[in-house]
Amino acid sequence: MKSSRIVKLSPYKPGEQPKDRDYIKLNANENPYPPSPTVVQAVSSLLSLNPNAMALYPDPDSKKLREAVAELLNATGGVLSRTQILSDCSCVPAQKDALAFEITPDMIFVGNGSDEVLSFVFYAFFGSDRFVVQPEHTYSFYPVYAGYYDIPLKKIPLKTDFSIDCDSMVQAAKDLDSGMIFANPNAPTGIALSREQVREMLLAAPKNRVHVVDEAYVDFGGESCLSLLANFPNLLIVRTFSKSLSFAGMRLGFAVANPELISTLHVVKDSFNHFPVDAITQVAGTAACGCPAYYVENAKSICKSREDFIVFLQNRGWQVLLSKTNFVLAAKEGLAGDEIYRRIKRQGVLVRHFAGCGVENFVRMTIGNPQQVESLKKAIVTLDD
Repeated sequence: MKSSRIVKLSPYKPGEQPKDRDYIKLNANENPYPPSPTVVQAVSSLLSLNPNAMALYPDPDSKKLREAVAELLNATGGVLSRTQILSDCSCVPAQKDALAFEITPDMIFVGNGSDEVLSFVFYAFFGSDRFVVQPEHTYSFYPVYAGYYDIPLKKIPLKTDFSIDCDSMVQAAKDLDSGMIFANPNAPTGIALSREQVREMLLAAPKNRVHVVDEAYVDFGGESCLSLLANFPNLLIVRTFSKSLSFAGMRLGFAVANPELISTLHVVKDSFNHFPVDAITQVAGTAACGCPAYYVENAKSICKSREDFIVFLQNRGWQVLLSKTNFVLAAKEGLAGDEIYRRIKRQGVLVRHFAGCGVENFVRMTIGNPQQVESLKKAIVTLDD
């Protein structure tokens, strides 16, 4: 009854979604803060003042949303946590993030979460006739899509410090004449490459292949590669509203690249689902982009809590990887990762343990709001009892 293709599939396994009790949920890297009140107002207004919008197809090109995303990136340089606030609706990038060119709407593609965008990217730019190169440990949806589209993967081990091995990634791409994909900052390690490191990779990698940088977490202190788009027409950057813009429940992601690559993604989209982003999400996303100060403050708060939490763990003898994300990956000598996960769960807090993926002794802990972080700290203290 099943096709031969489905036998080969290995589905993505998301973070635990418990139904039996209320947990403090710090296992899925969700933002602990709600969307901006401006977003809530925009959605409420749409539903109350223009309910007929639900009966009509949305703009298939998401024109207003793509314009708003471009404006947000220009105003922040792509890193919220370093952005300077001028007013509720006005910001300027930090000097190191400022762009020397303007990102325009024809450089933006939007979809139902970055996962759908990644699916289109895999279909459009990677094929079954050649490998795609990725770090051995990175976002676990990449192998899922590679399997779905029958694309061979070349996995490159991380360095001993858990950072991406840039030289080996590039060498494999050259040997195989293939594209690369990696998250920066990486997941689940939280470690970030500098913009200069990525630039050196792109300089050495095949110029006739598309290379993808997934910046899902870059707003929390990494270095966005948006400025590299001026010199690398084969670079494509994938981003999401789920993390820094509090949209995990709304599903909205986007790609940024030169217009030719974006046009290719539109061909794929129009061959799969002409109306991917619904009317409510388009309105909500546009409103979110229009009030950057709210999200800048949230990103700064999360980063401060992260740094404080890292110090807390280090003072208790934990090994903590240097994170530029809204989570930390940490291990405690003498305790297995799955034991840490179970004992913290018994205290009413969910964190994430990855079995059989090279970081078995670690747990990944999302940075929640201050109250949630305090509850996590109390749960961690019980591990010493």
